[in-house]
Amino acid sequence: MVGGGIFAVLGEAVSLAHGATVVAFLFAGIVALFTSYSYSKLSVKYQTLGGTVSFIDNAFGHNYLSGSVNFMLWLSYLVTISLYAVAFSSYAQALLGSSNNFYNHLFISIAIILPLIINLISASFVSKSETAVVIIKVLLLFLIIIASFSYLDFERLSPSKWQGSFSILVAGMIIFVAYEGFELIANSAQEIKEPNKNLPKAFYTSVLIVIILYLLIAVTTIGAVDEKELMNAKDYALAIAAKPALGQAGFTIVSIAALLATFSAINATIYGNGRLGYLLAIKGELPKLFDKEKDGIPSLSISVTAFFSLVLANSIDLSQIAIIGSASFLLIFFIVNVAALKLYKEIEANKHLLLVSCTISFIALVTLLVHTFFTNRDSIYIFILFILISILFEVFYGRMIRKHIFNRPY
Repeated sequence: MVGGGIFAVLGEAVSLAHGATVVAFLFAGIVALFTSYSYSKLSVKYQTLGGTVSFIDNAFGHNYLSGSVNFMLWLSYLVTISLYAVAFSSYAQALLGSSNNFYNHLFISIAIILPLIINLISASFVSKSETAVVIIKVLLLFLIIIASFSYLDFERLSPSKWQGSFSILVAGMIIFVAYEGFELIANSAQEIKEPNKNLPKAFYTSVLIVIILYLLIAVTTIGAVDEKELMNAKDYALAIAAKPALGQAGFTIVSIAALLATFSAINATIYGNGRLGYLLAIKGELPKLFDKEKDGIPSLSISVTAFFSLVLANSIDLSQIAIIGSASFLLIFFIVNVAALKLYKEIEANKHLLLVSCTISFIALVTLLVHTFFTNRDSIYIFILFILISILFEVFYGRMIRKHIFNRPY
């Protein structure tokens, strides 16, 4: 779950929350933690490869809502891939010591095209390499955290350096996309031994560990570096945070870790979204061409995922991608929380906890949208466009072109 998102969104959080960046990450983590309760209960009851897709269909049936939300989930992962690709480009340019539009688009394209080739050649390499990559990047992050401790100025974290509470909450919601990875645990429910015990443990443990790690990263970043310097290097803030303790070597280590983390995240997400497209095609919610596999690889679905991610990443900036990604997942998680509430008897969940989950995810989404409406209206328009595309696709393809709904298990 510790993906490349933290490298991309840290600067965005600092620019809004300033000294309260730690609190912003905590706010986002609380939303993720409550939502993980819904996911754990739903995953135990519905152990399928479909994950979120399965939960929504079981709660609401196959209708405009479920079809649109499932397609929206597919679109949301395109945004996530774009976020990782832009972050990859930022750190690559920082490491190179030179930045311009040509390099930006070049590195963004490399970050998506190379993982596409890897996925088409060997999907098994993606899963086998992911564990090793996660261990390496977590160890490097802890190296920076430990080495930087004696260099921290805790005055920079004091409440006098905080922005208003609304700005802190908004910052937390903008960076929420860095937490969305726990959703993928649901897709592995069938493979987990003793799911009744181990699925909840997997959800809660992963979210809590990531919250702690992100809070430590935020403390290190804010405490080690002057805020103006962080703002001058907003797109690669974590690399700058390593310089006081480890000098240029620290900058290089973190930049390499960022490249490794974002590249592996793109690799895994292209594969994951390709599989999601394949599952939606089996259900009849995407064209049947998407359900074709060769040697266990859904080649067309993976290629389409990479193509649209490439277009998106080269079209909008990092701030817009972070906002759209976070808003998309907050909307989907709110709907999943509502689905869990609707099914609370079947999944044997605490109704009051689910009501809290629904409430805080809704407040988080509204807070982000209200703030964005006044500060970055183009992002709102793009987000609304995503929703409209999802609805229209379901209306025109799902109800006019598709002749029947496939009933194969997923």
